[in-house]
Amino acid sequence: MFPRPAAPRRKTLAISLLAIVVATPLAARPLRGQEAGQPATELSALHDIVAAVSVSRVEADIRQLAGFGTRHTLSDTLSDTRGIGAARRWIKAEFDAISAACGGCLEVSYQTSFVVGATRLPDTTAIVNVLAIQRGTTDPGRYVVMSGDIDSRASGALDGVSDAPGANDNASGMAGVLEAARVLTRYEFNGSIIYAGLSGEEQGLFGGRHMAQVALDEGWRLEAVLNNDMIGNIEGQNGVSDNTIARIFAEGTRADETEPVAARRRVTGGEVDSPSRNLARFIDRLVDGYVPNLDMMMVYRLDRFGRGGHHRPFNDAGFPAVRIMEANEDYRRQHQDIRVEDGVEYGDVIDEVEFNFAAKLTAVNAISLAAMAWAPAPPRSVAIQGAVRPSTTLRWDAVPADRAPNLAGYRVYWRLTDAPQWQWSVFVGDVREHTLENIVIDNYLFGVASVSEDGYESPVVFPWPIGAFEPLEWTRRDSGG
Repeated sequence: MFPRPAAPRRKTLAISLLAIVVATPLAARPLRGQEAGQPATELSALHDIVAAVSVSRVEADIRQLAGFGTRHTLSDTLSDTRGIGAARRWIKAEFDAISAACGGCLEVSYQTSFVVGATRLPDTTAIVNVLAIQRGTTDPGRYVVMSGDIDSRASGALDGVSDAPGANDNASGMAGVLEAARVLTRYEFNGSIIYAGLSGEEQGLFGGRHMAQVALDEGWRLEAVLNNDMIGNIEGQNGVSDNTIARIFAEGTRADETEPVAARRRVTGGEVDSPSRNLARFIDRLVDGYVPNLDMMMVYRLDRFGRGGHHRPFNDAGFPAVRIMEANEDYRRQHQDIRVEDGVEYGDVIDEVEFNFAAKLTAVNAISLAAMAWAPAPPRSVAIQGAVRPSTTLRWDAVPADRAPNLAGYRVYWRLTDAPQWQWSVFVGDVREHTLENIVIDNYLFGVASVSEDGYESPVVFPWPIGAFEPLEWTRRDSGG
């Protein structure tokens, strides 16, 4: 789909993608790439999206959310000025206002579940998410999600009374979700985008668990979940201060892996090619091409050591999900009562947030959502063969034409087995199979991406269920297994 800053819609880019040639190494070209013999062409709409993110709006939203005093899951739900209830009503009102500005393009709603007792929820507690869905025009059942957490906490896990402004953790992430919605609702997309405020994260990832289960039960095709949890700090407790680096956490092997899939992975590879890991690679490449003065550190781990975030429930359900966050953390500013001890300040207060950095990571999310929503869906049923042969053949199912009328074809990727990022690719056109001659399967890892007519690509899909962008129980169901 094409940007629509004004009607009628118009193409912003149009180049031929019909040449079937080996592209230059990925590190030397932007995501869309440059085929041999053609001039380099960028996706200009992504530059426009980066430029449209407003630091002042992000700052205003962070200040507003921190100003509710506490957003603890057990805090006041009736006050209009303090507590989790006031915060979620304000978030919904902001989504409603954004929707009004785009002519009603968002479906805004609360998503409520009830937790009956838990370690950090001793009583029955309502967990209320706030969702805003921007429906796609040709593939509305395919979703990409940006989420932030609504709740905050002080030192005591059950303390719903003390001040816990949660300016960075996680007013910054929630503010990023709101700003991404403001920017992206100026456009139309093929796929749908969900902007989500999730609750109950500090009490046990309850909001994400509920949303992931609903998505699983109702068959939502979640292509990606980008969880933003602390995107506003640049100074680490270790003394490092750096506003040019951020992290993406992504699991290597999928959480819903079955014994047969694990057995196949053992002999074919794929330990670092879950859909979440290839989603992280996709975002990393976009940042290299479109976000100035930022490097994304891909961390080969589900989350920080021994810790968790709201992407995990989606991983547990089999959906691709990653955590995007700052690279430098100050643990004195996380889950702490506001105080001074021995001259050291504690507490997650507004003065410690770097608003420009939060806006920069908001832009990372916005272009990632846009690029995936404009691109066709990732190919399904990717398979590979080439044992004891001097060539490698990949096959895949076509993306349904009615869902992707903008499909130009597919791109085959490969890399050395110890390379962190895809290194080589070839656009193979609108086919279902391609053989890489003289590329020995033993020495590389492979994948396939869908490509739109104007150059937007899906994330790369690694072969077999190992890399499928859907829960494995769906793969087994569809195959009759």
